Amino acid sequence: MRVLITGGAGFIGSHLADHLLAQHDEVWAIDDLTTGSIENIEHLMSNPRFHYQIGTIANVPATAELVDRCDVIFHLAAAVGVRLIVESPVRTIETNIRGTEIILELAAKKKKLVLIASTSEVYGKSTKLPFCEEDDLVIGPPTRGRWSYACSKAIDEFLALAYWKERRLPVIVVRLFNTVGPRQTGQYGMVLPTFVRQALQDRPISVYGTGKQSRCFAYVGDIVEALRKLVCCEKAVGQIFNLGSNELITIEELARLVRRVSGSNSEIVYIPYEQAYEEGFEDMQSRVPTLEKAKEMIGYSPRIALNEIVERVIAHERSRLLQPAESVPSGAAARVARP
Repeated sequence: MRVLITGGAGFIGSHLADHLLAQHDEVWAIDDLTTGSIENIEHLMSNPRFHYQIGTIANVPATAELVDRCDVIFHLAAAVGVRLIVESPVRTIETNIRGTEIILELAAKKKKLVLIASTSEVYGKSTKLPFCEEDDLVIGPPTRGRWSYACSKAIDEFLALAYWKERRLPVIVVRLFNTVGPRQTGQYGMVLPTFVRQALQDRPISVYGTGKQSRCFAYVGDIVEALRKLVCCEKAVGQIFNLGSNELITIEELARLVRRVSGSNSEIVYIPYEQAYEEGFEDMQSRVPTLEKAKEMIGYSPRIALNEIVERVIAHERSRLLQPAESVPSGAAARVARP
């Protein structure tokens, strides 16, 4: 299989590239390195079946060539992280909606299968738990900037399914629930890597809000395996799937777990949302998915439990802290594969 990953140097994109190459697929990755990192894919550069391009999918001619080379497109490129979304709402909306428009327009010309990575955020403030793919979406008001991400991803879903219904472009939509694992950065508000780095440095572990809000965390390896299985399943086309875990934990319990597993002496501190983000910031009390649809379609069931996920993230971050800071190796830019 010949595959294009947009956002291929990101956290999930780089793990997806690992998995696809292990399945003997040929992979093209494009990333503008806004939130992705060359470090995430550096270990793949010697693989003759891996090709990457530093650039934006907004460069339509270059993206069109990549789409033409591939059978399947995993569209992962997006604005990510609560902090980035709150601080840059214009960029969030434009990146998410325009990027998806471009991919769908180009894919439609050649009828290439597209998997769109959406998010559990689209469920918004719904209190009907667990979340099912057919549930109503309850989005907050436009005056609260944090909902711009959820709305932009919901538009991506509507657009993808419209292409399927009107133009018969094969599409699959996945709603990802808090995917975590090694390589994830806490720079843009991702909770687990933030907690781990704070704990390993014996700094206060910062819990936003009351800490009573609960989430389910799924291991990135389980998720990328499911993504490939979905694109290989004809019956998945034209449908939406939740992917994640249903092992629920509160954020303050997660902080305690990280502190215990890491052996840290860090204090757990509570920071009001308005101090962490902005006045009037809204959060969901709980987010948990139903996974029956993905289980029925591809046999999906998360295998890595949260305790082990935390252990793996801690081991990864501990090894990074022990390494001296290094820049990207000289000549890396020269090794960029052009389409």
